[in-house]
Amino acid sequence: MDRADPLLRDAQLRAARDRERRRLSRAQPRDGRHGASAGDLPGGPSVTPRRIGFRARDGLALSALDFTGPEGRAPILCLHGITRCAQDFAALAERHAGRRRVLALDLAGHGESARAASPARYGIESALRDVLDAMAALHCPRAIIVGTSFGGILAMVLAVLRPGAVAGAVLNDIGPKLEPVGLGHVEGFVGHDPALPSLEAAMAHLRAVLPPHVIDEAGWRRFVSNTYARGADGLWHPRWDIRIAEAMRAGGRVPELWGPFGALAHAPLMLLRGGLSQLLSTETADRMRSERPDMAFYELPGNGHAPLLEAPPVLAQIEPFLDGIP
Repeated sequence: MDRADPLLRDAQLRAARDRERRRLSRAQPRDGRHGASAGDLPGGPSVTPRRIGFRARDGLALSALDFTGPEGRAPILCLHGITRCAQDFAALAERHAGRRRVLALDLAGHGESARAASPARYGIESALRDVLDAMAALHCPRAIIVGTSFGGILAMVLAVLRPGAVAGAVLNDIGPKLEPVGLGHVEGFVGHDPALPSLEAAMAHLRAVLPPHVIDEAGWRRFVSNTYARGADGLWHPRWDIRIAEAMRAGGRVPELWGPFGALAHAPLMLLRGGLSQLLSTETADRMRSERPDMAFYELPGNGHAPLLEAPPVLAQIEPFLDGIP
């Protein structure tokens, strides 16, 4: 999350948008791990995703989960938060099995995607290029973007770069203004590898350091397995490159994104908020609702940043919204 990323400046956004409109990515997919069973995903759903590998325009290997669905409806493209991965969206994909294709991207430095040579590669501009390359490689020119935290920032700026690519959007606990206290907590968590001895120790650690989450015990185990992975040393390490924290520190103050938020005006929009979120304030959520009176809104009581998209009350709210988009 490069805070000084020039792509966030309006003039640069317009220039980047125009470049993208003139350019079609030639990224070609290479199927890797075709037919990876749902059992390969911690607590995986009954649907069977394909694990697809492809290259970003700079050659970095990226990966995505493809939960296939019928043609004729806009697919759902899921973009995770700064310490998350594609597997977070398995429950959402299961709810829409047979009704809509669901794609979940592992951003660079996360999950099954490669780690970059330099942490500077983890800025917003690079992440947006990766999203566009993924949409080309996965034959997905237009999608409903479900973006958690950092993924929601990408959704807003994508609406500036390529508005026609956004058929709708769900912003999960993210908005145009981020609260410094919440960012400070995120940055500290991103840059730390606790090297934990067991899954149980990892669960205890996350419960101690993260805001509250409204999930059951099985949900906690899935959440932990999607956060840490057992390494060759037998210890549990982050599923992301902890050098992402260096990219966050390298920037300055995070700019407000009311312009990119406004670029979603053409698309159906939903906002989710954790009732205890320290990143998305009540005031910012209220202003978002004022600027988009038609925006669907749900707040999960007792939950911090960010609500998990497998929580039953969250899924119950998202499902009719998504079903209403062709």
